Amino acid sequence: MTAWSVFEITGIIAFAISGALTGIQKKLDVFGVLVLAITTAIGGGILRDVIIGNTPPLTFRDPTFFIISAIATIGVCFTYRWLDKFKHTIQIFDAIGLGAFTATSAKLALHQNLDSVVIVTTVAVITGIGGSIMRDVFVKEIPYVFRQEVYAITTIAGAISFYYSQFYFTGNIPLYLCFVITTGLRICCIKYGWNFPVIGISAGKKAPPDNQQPGT
Repeated sequence: MTAWSVFEITGIIAFAISGALTGIQKKLDVFGVLVLAITTAIGGGILRDVIIGNTPPLTFRDPTFFIISAIATIGVCFTYRWLDKFKHTIQIFDAIGLGAFTATSAKLALHQNLDSVVIVTTVAVITGIGGSIMRDVFVKEIPYVFRQEVYAITTIAGAISFYYSQFYFTGNIPLYLCFVITTGLRICCIKYGWNFPVIGISAGKKAPPDNQQPGT
């Protein structure tokens, strides 16, 4: 198994877990949890393959990704009470998936002869955030990438590091570097509360909850 395959499977599992955990928290039924987990896991990859012309998307040619997503979801259903004890569980798995998909998508873009830092970064960002955006939209949440969360920027940083590091390192080093930078930055944002400012919200004043309008 190649390093690319390992990262792709890692991303599938991580995003499936974050999708399943979100579905359980939102009190979806078993089928709803499964659909949300699979959508989160494969949504970004489908968008990536369509954009770069790798059609039909790999997910539709190889059922392995569906199977892995389903197995991960079943595992979450049996271990949810244990996983729920840890703070930021969903965000941590989301960060791992983000890093894995950013790395694999950047490398796949180069293999498709899309040798441009802008294109490589765009493909990586769309893949990294695609599944999580679908997940949040399905459960009527404003996606992380559109909130205060520093999210897409970590993907951009990882993709750019991959593109330029390939000129200096051989083998899978750029892939590992991209994963570490993307995942590491995202986890730092979660741990230290790094956020972008929100227009209309004074410094030091918290933004209202998603379901509450300012002034209510």
